[in-house]
Amino acid sequence: MTTGPRIEVRDLVVTLEEGRNRVDAVKGVSFRVETGESFGLVGESGSGKSTILRAICGLAPISAGEIRVDGETLGERRDKRFAARVQMVFQDPYGSLHPRHTIDRILSEPLAIHGLKDRDRRVLQALSDVGLDPAFRFRLPHQLSGGQRQRIAIARALILEPSVLLLDEPTSALDASIQAEVLNLLTRLRAERGLTYLFVSHDLAVVDHMCERLLVMRGGEAVEALEEGRLAARDVASDYARTLMTASDGFVRPPASG
Repeated sequence: MTTGPRIEVRDLVVTLEEGRNRVDAVKGVSFRVETGESFGLVGESGSGKSTILRAICGLAPISAGEIRVDGETLGERRDKRFAARVQMVFQDPYGSLHPRHTIDRILSEPLAIHGLKDRDRRVLQALSDVGLDPAFRFRLPHQLSGGQRQRIAIARALILEPSVLLLDEPTSALDASIQAEVLNLLTRLRAERGLTYLFVSHDLAVVDHMCERLLVMRGGEAVEALEEGRLAARDVASDYARTLMTASDGFVRPPASG
């Protein structure tokens, strides 16, 4: 059983090439996420928060520093063992699902790649886990609402039974009422499965609702770390975190589901 941090990021630097320009997307950021915790990264667009998730998944280069998962330092490549432990849910439910693949095929592909049997049972269980009827199995993504598509994206991430979900603005493309449903779903799944979440959002109130601790980021740098309860007490030190808090004041916490 893992006793140390599930995820540890040490002095991470990510430098991206954009044409002839080099962009320092992440500048020496450090944090740790304990096993079973939900940890938030919050900041405006361009703050580097999503780039950190991409670096963990191997989709962005690690220019300096170190990322460790379950005590193991990640190299340049991510293998099947990593994919079985860590999965990512992307922001856009419209773009993350293949438009011409049925939901059955979308959910079955990870099982085939990892050589897992009992496909029918696993697919039906995955649909049930995210609150969708078996009738959705042979539909195409365009036949689903935005909230239903994001539920399928979550089901696909969970079908390999990972211990960690990287959540990149998973509700920002959804209407407010649907956003609340998906946040409640994520809360329930974490409790039932003992999952660890690394949750990225531009909305401080959403992260405060979902996470025990969070890191405020701006321009690729860590601005302020906030422990549980400090946001509710409006106890923030930096002007930038205070600005984010003011911008999030209109957020209404979703009611707890059944």
